[in-house]
Amino acid sequence: MNATSRRVLFALLGTTALGVGSGLAARLATAEDKPAPADEVQLVAVKFDTLMSRIAADKKAKLTMVDAWATWCGPCKENFPHVVEMHRKYADKGLSVISLSLDDPDKPRKVAEALAFLREKKATFANYLLAETADDAFERLNITAIPAVFLFGPDGKEIKRFTLEDVNNLFTYEQVEKAVQDYLDGKPIGDDAKKK
Repeated sequence: MNATSRRVLFALLGTTALGVGSGLAARLATAEDKPAPADEVQLVAVKFDTLMSRIAADKKAKLTMVDAWATWCGPCKENFPHVVEMHRKYADKGLSVISLSLDDPDKPRKVAEALAFLREKKATFANYLLAETADDAFERLNITAIPAVFLFGPDGKEIKRFTLEDVNNLFTYEQVEKAVQDYLDGKPIGDDAKKK
């Protein structure tokens, strides 16, 4: 099974219909826009290198969690409430949550659908739209399917990833939350956990 087929397969698994407002006139923010108020949900187009720079520059975050998703991915949308809940539970303990949409930035209707979904879920954290082609996005993230979650330490270095690369060992968002809790409690995760 090639990478594109696997992506489509995972996107179709668990697809749920969510009522996203079709008449919503969405404005895609750019990386140069002023920051939004804390309770306003925006979707900011960003290149991969800029995203990585922003993660590394965030000195307030003890841990940054990036959730890669798209509106065409049923399991991504189904699990997104876990992302919102982790933000609610751990933001004041040092967790910075970022949602990274892999929707096509050249399709305004898909971008509007992504923004409507984020607003519906009250995703009041950093929401980025990867301004790269789908193939480039998957290559840059070194994945073949979504959802995927990446944890970065305060230095901007990746310390753990949760992906669907091994179909016999799929991750759950409960496992992601356990890793977040452990890290914020000072317990080792990722490569540090393997050394112990």
